[in-house]
Amino acid sequence: SALRLHQRLPQVQFNRQFLGLFLMEDSAHYLFFSIIFIFTGPITLVLVPVVLFSVLHFASYSLTILDTLGQNSWWGARMLISLVELQSRNILRMVAFQEIFLMPFSVIMIFAGKTSLATPFLYYRFLSMRYTSRRNPYCRTICHELRLAVEAMAHNPQRPVWAKNIIYKGITAVSSLAPVLEAQ
Repeated sequence: SALRLHQRLPQVQFNRQFLGLFLMEDSAHYLFFSIIFIFTGPITLVLVPVVLFSVLHFASYSLTILDTLGQNSWWGARMLISLVELQSRNILRMVAFQEIFLMPFSVIMIFAGKTSLATPFLYYRFLSMRYTSRRNPYCRTICHELRLAVEAMAHNPQRPVWAKNIIYKGITAVSSLAPVLEAQ
């Protein structure tokens, strides 16, 4: 994350414009993600987004190295890399779902004694940055798909009215927490 930030951002400056650029970078989001969970107890689910992004970056960099070595070098590795690249959209969707799932999970982990009370609030800030990301729309997409799935569950004719009301109030509460997107 720090290396990508160094590549994408101009010379470090201590002003509001640089801070705005810094906070809009996806690499900064994952730097915050790592800092949030470094002070918590060991939670294996936190590693899933980091490992999946590592697989994507490893595949990309390995392909660059193999291209430098020549077209016919290590065809087996090229096939594995092409498989990762073919599934990159699904991997990014899985990362986004994991990011969203970690929000209620971080609240539950307070009661298990694994996280502090501040962790869900800090994680909410991370999740709102991911939701408003310019480069990665998958968090917004997965949030929308989850909302549609829950609404479809509420529309089931066999669902009791009181359950429908709870579901719709939950949707309204969660939707009110979503950050406002800037016009692009």
